[in-house]
This record gives sequence, structure tokens and C-alpha cells, in this order.
Amino acid sequence: MARIVMKFGGTSVADLDRIRNVAQRVKNEVDAGNEVAVVVSAMSGVTNQLVGYCEDASPMYDAREYDVVVSSGEQVTSGLLSIVLQSMGVAARSWQGWQIPIRTDSVHAKARIEDIGTEELDKRFKSGEVVVVPGFQGVGSDNRVTTLGRGGSDTSAVALAAATKADRCDIYTDVDGVYTTDPRIVAKARKLDKITYEEMLELASLGAKVLQTRSVEMAMKHDVRLQVLTSFEEKPGTLVCGEDEIVEQELVSGIAYSRDEAKITLIGVADRPGVSAGLFGPLADTSINVDMIVQNVSEDGQKTDVTFTVPRGDLQRAIQLLEEKQEEVGYERLVSDSDVVKISVVGVGMRTHAGVAATMFKALAEKGINIQVITTSEIKVSVLIAEEYLELAIRALHSAYGLDADEE
Repeated sequence: MARIVMKFGGTSVADLDRIRNVAQRVKNEVDAGNEVAVVVSAMSGVTNQLVGYCEDASPMYDAREYDVVVSSGEQVTSGLLSIVLQSMGVAARSWQGWQIPIRTDSVHAKARIEDIGTEELDKRFKSGEVVVVPGFQGVGSDNRVTTLGRGGSDTSAVALAAATKADRCDIYTDVDGVYTTDPRIVAKARKLDKITYEEMLELASLGAKVLQTRSVEMAMKHDVRLQVLTSFEEKPGTLVCGEDEIVEQELVSGIAYSRDEAKITLIGVADRPGVSAGLFGPLADTSINVDMIVQNVSEDGQKTDVTFTVPRGDLQRAIQLLEEKQEEVGYERLVSDSDVVKISVVGVGMRTHAGVAATMFKALAEKGINIQVITTSEIKVSVLIAEEYLELAIRALHSAYGLDADEE
């Protein structure tokens, strides 16, 4: 017997037929003798509709009331799933975030979980009852309903699994696992049987949409075994786990990409102490996240060019801010480019193998693709290239690292 947390996303509970399908999967686990908690998202499209209602009601809405409105989508799903389970002869009861309670801070619309009460949950598990919990919601220190921000249901599920010491947290979504890269771009992309927390965290933060970054961070911190699988087919998924569970580690496990990139180059920056602080400090103060950075010092050591990337949606704000600071920072001119993408190769095997970056650079050079910026970490190499070469680059790298699936 195992204790399992099952989380179902919006597409998995999009209508009553799909909720019945979910209920059957839950029943299968109960029939196998497992203790089960279920975390559900709102039905597909409902959260967007609720957000729209708030914005239409008042552009300056109260965030506390916003949380009351948007958290209702998950509440509806949890009640419907409990009703369907009961109709199938499964003992089930829905529990709202404040009833458990899932305690959070009081930062409305993007709260963080601080503690989960487990006493009542443990009683329900022992009595054989399925606990159905709406994801994405909790209760703040002021006893008001809070929400965890977009993608928060994954975080709810992992937090619940950690608090109840579950054996596994199954995340059911509309994809059947974690792939070596986007199968829409590379037809030979392979589904991974297992991937480490660190690799999944890098892939999630670099653009892979399978899991929400916060949920992977929490799983790694609390050593919660995660499984990503589809609710639409009976097939194995991908297990996200510690390195010790993976016997033979791949050199590179995956290739991620992000289109949400824009490049800024400041030409002729004075090369003196404090310039970087004067440049990046104001960007940080206005919540503009700077990612890749490269600096080239001129031969005479007096001037430097600084290139960095920001989210594409923040490009105009960043340009305006930097132009206002031109005299203070001391640069000659600013050049920007939003037609760029970031491509990253990720793998814990890089720690013990040389030549990973060289393979990347060679594969791109052979396709005539120019690298504009490079950044590295212990298990990742990222490059910035022109957006027009995205698909060509990913296919070339996928083959170069031997990730292509064998022909059937």
C-alpha cells in the first residue's frame, strides 16, 4: 500500500466526461489499496474567465476579493469530482484550503505556502476516504482566502505530498511525460523514463512547460518523487527523482528553448567601478529580470560594450529606463534586438564529462548559426541565437548529443 497525491490539470477536468475519467483513475488507485489525495485545477478556461470578470468589474480591483473570485474555479471542480467518486461507490470528500488548512503568507494573488495541517487528512486516509483538495488556494494569516499565482496547483500538490509524507506525487497533464525536447519541433524526441530534480528545474526555468518551476523546487527540497503522465492514456510517464535513483546518467538529458528573450547592447560604456551596479540596479528596482550578460573590454581598457537579455515583454520599459540613465551610466549608444531565442542543453552528466559546450558550438557552426551570447552553469550551457534559426538549431543539437529516438 502506498500514499499517493494525484494532481489533475485543467484539460484533464475540462468537462464532466473528463471528470468521470479522472474519477476512474482515482478509483483504480483506491482499489489497489492505496491511500489517495487528489488536487484539482479549475476546469479548462474557467480561471481566465474569472480573472476577466474581476478586470471588467474594476481595473483597480481589491486583490483580496480577486482571490475569493478566482479560487472558486478549483472549488467547483473539487466538489464535482467528489460527487462523481461517491456515485462510483468511492468514499470521498472535498476540503477547501482554509478547512485543511493550507496556511500561506498574506501576499494575495501570489501567496507562498508556509504550513499544511495534516491531522484531519491522516484520519481520512486511515478511514479509506479519498481527500479531494482544490489546488491554487490557501488561507492567509488574516483568515482570508489566498491564491498561489498561475501554475499554483502543481505547487499545492507537491506541498501536500511533502506534508503528508506521500510515496509519490503524480501530475496528470495533457502530455505523457518529459521529452528530450519539444516533439513538435523534433519528431525523434524521446520520452525520458527518469530525470533528476536539478535537470527538471533547469528545463522548467528555461522554457519547458511541463512542470511549474516552484513545484519542482519544492519537490527537490522535500525529496518528493514526482511522476508526470497523461490522464488521457494508460501509459507510463516520466519520474522526476534524485540522482541516486538513476543508474546510468545521460550526458545531456534535454534541450529547452525560450522565445521570451530580447537583447540589449550598450556600446561605449565607461569601464570604471560601479558602472554595472548603476546599470543593473535600476532594472532590478523596476522588477525587470536580467538573464544572460556578456561584457567586452576595449583594447585601451577605457571603454566596454555590455550585452544582456531581458524578457521580451519588458524590452521597451528597459530601453526607456536605460535612456533616462544614459548620462549617469555613461554609454555612447543603445542597440536592441527582439528577434532572438535562447537555447539550452541540460544534463547532470556534464559535471563529469568535458566537451559538452564544444559539441554545441561545433553543431551550430556546421549549420552556419552565429552565437550571440553564451552562459553556462554546472549542468547547463545556454546560447542566444537569431530566432529564424530556432528549429534548425534544436534539430542539429538533438542529433549531435545522440538524443534522437531509434527508428521503429
